[in-house]
Amino acid sequence: MPIKNRFAELLPEITEWRQDFHRNPELLFDTHRTAGIVADKLAAFGCDEVVTGIGRTGVVGVIKGKTDTTGNVIGLRADMDALPILEETGVDYASTTPGKMHACGHDGHTAMLLGAAKYLSETRNFDGTVVVIFQPAEEGGGGGREMVEDGMMERFNIKEVYGMHNWPKLPIGQFAIRPGPFFAATDQFELIVEGRGGHAAKPNEAIDTTLIASHIVVALQSIVSRNIHPDGNLVVSVTSFETSSKAFNVLPQTVHIKGTIRSMGTEMRALGETRMREISAGVAATYGGTVEVIFHPGYPATVNSPEQTEFAAEVARAVSGDCQDAEITMGGEDFSYMLEKRPGAYILVGNGDTADVHHPKYNFSDETIPAGCSYWAEIVERRMPAA
Repeated sequence: MPIKNRFAELLPEITEWRQDFHRNPELLFDTHRTAGIVADKLAAFGCDEVVTGIGRTGVVGVIKGKTDTTGNVIGLRADMDALPILEETGVDYASTTPGKMHACGHDGHTAMLLGAAKYLSETRNFDGTVVVIFQPAEEGGGGGREMVEDGMMERFNIKEVYGMHNWPKLPIGQFAIRPGPFFAATDQFELIVEGRGGHAAKPNEAIDTTLIASHIVVALQSIVSRNIHPDGNLVVSVTSFETSSKAFNVLPQTVHIKGTIRSMGTEMRALGETRMREISAGVAATYGGTVEVIFHPGYPATVNSPEQTEFAAEVARAVSGDCQDAEITMGGEDFSYMLEKRPGAYILVGNGDTADVHHPKYNFSDETIPAGCSYWAEIVERRMPAA
């Protein structure tokens, strides 16, 4: 089944929605305008139920098929939030809010799922129920967790759930997926190194926190090189190093380090945290200082269910003619919370030769819309064929 003709017809309308979302980006849970538009459109499409305020500003639409002989309920999820980035695309529909932009394509995700919802509301050529999920705060806020904790899965009796993300460099309209671990767990850490400040000319009278912190930064890299199997997937990155003094002739009392640990699997995730704590404490003690370790658990790893992944790949091949085997990515994705509660699959759809996500020159390709919408529709019609 190639791209559905209806989505070719709807492309100008869906593109208009997408570009409007792009002009008006909203961050984290502050997606009130976007959520309001989504809810209004779902109601106008004729969804059987539209619920707002799930996960603070999330929106859910319920679409019932012509029949329901099995009680199957499929959830389809899109994210709505933007990023705190100053846009540099130069497009005529660029962000009207300086310092905020849709630099990850969530405007496209929302528009594509709206397009699919309109089609499914028109045709209802399936046996069961579709729940379209529009989630806030994927970019660091954990909106997926909030919607799950609000009881979304139980309230709407969702049996399995599917997500999608655009992917720059993958050809437009092509798909890629993998079973099992796909996106990494995204934990963060802070290390507060304490010593004894002093004059730079008298280091013997101080406990040099800059020296201690520097050794910690280097030693943390041994976690991956010496504790993890060469085939393992773990990344430890120090991203910030700030001393309490900015003077040229002062040894600072405190150094504040920040960073992230990306991992696949619960054992590796636990090992990364444990070794970070042990190494930091040991190095600090060696040089006479102390360190406070603050660990911020982030999104869990995104793990695709084997059966649903195989089915999603089959649908992708039907839509585009091919579905590539995706590589593991150490980026994070809070669709993971939904996959912890229900079996499902997360797939990538090509965005073409564009700037990478989270870049000020990134822009979602509207040419991707027909493939994305067709994939959503085919997931429903193939998984729950009309009785």
